[in-house]
Amino acid sequence: MVDPPALDRWDATATASIVVLLVVAYVLVPDPTVQYGTWLVVFCIWMAWFVSFGAKWLYGP
Repeated sequence: MVDPPALDRWDATATASIVVLLVVAYVLVPDPTVQYGTWLVVFCIWMAWFVSFGAKWLYGP
């Protein structure tokens, strides 16, 4: 079994951006429309990270 690649700065950037978006949506601007939009953006970030991480895992850096 191939080991997963080590986490790098792009993984940390994706995580930090999701955390910042959720803080903005739930603490600074607690509006249902903003929260819905935030979850759409979080999903897009997660999907981009998922594909990127999977490609690194399958094909190397």
